[in-house]
Amino acid sequence: MRILALALMASYLPLAAAKPEPTKEEIEKVITNFAAKEAEFAKARETYTYRQTIKIQEFEGGGQARGRFDLVSDIIFSPEGKRTERIVRAPSPSLVLVSLSPEDEQDLRSVQPFVLTTKDLPKYQVDYLSKEKLDEIDCYVFAVKPKKMESGQRYFQGQVWVDDQDLQIVKSFGRATGILKKGNDQRFPKFETWRAQVDGKYWFPVLTKADDTLQFASGPVGLKMQVKYEDYKQFRSTTTITFGDAVETPPANTPPAPKPAKPPKR
Repeated sequence: MRILALALMASYLPLAAAKPEPTKEEIEKVITNFAAKEAEFAKARETYTYRQTIKIQEFEGGGQARGRFDLVSDIIFSPEGKRTERIVRAPSPSLVLVSLSPEDEQDLRSVQPFVLTTKDLPKYQVDYLSKEKLDEIDCYVFAVKPKKMESGQRYFQGQVWVDDQDLQIVKSFGRATGILKKGNDQRFPKFETWRAQVDGKYWFPVLTKADDTLQFASGPVGLKMQVKYEDYKQFRSTTTITFGDAVETPPANTPPAPKPAKPPKR
């Protein structure tokens, strides 16, 4: 009867007032603060090693599976403290309907695990949409798009969910965009990236997924992609960490780096 009594008492309690929407000034402050937090996170992530597993599967317009691309690599540090990539497994790719371009490679590195730092904030228009609960996490939801695009640069366009306590992105949904050469028939899939808390402080990307149909001039191509980021470990060394674009040379039997989603010449 205790449960019933509590239920009866609850029926007489006034309903909790809905939390008011943040003001324009509060939103501007949230954007400034979460960009600063993202800058902290981006710097911290550069001191972590992790494994990245990429799986891409292509499908004909009717849904029949064709070729695929797989790559497993470890993002590590050399004994000298230089950040580099070690290829763990790279079966020969069998893609026939699409190929992976330099733009796709850039998207895998920097757009899909999207980070919006204080430095990058002036490049984007960020508009508040709503507050939303995401897996029990109260989030601010923002629409993000580039203010203008420069040749050779890749950008994110879509939505981000920002934890209202930690003020870090916990999920992003959208697609990569940028200026392409005239006549270049490239298409880029919509994707979702989820983050998880690592070491109790920062939210790190853990999974990116895409399941989209790319509409090329030659016809539709289905594309499924999954990228896992696993086994984060903070690098500790007495040497000074340096950063660069250098990547360890893969073994001789490793296939060439992937080329962007565009149909092959017929």
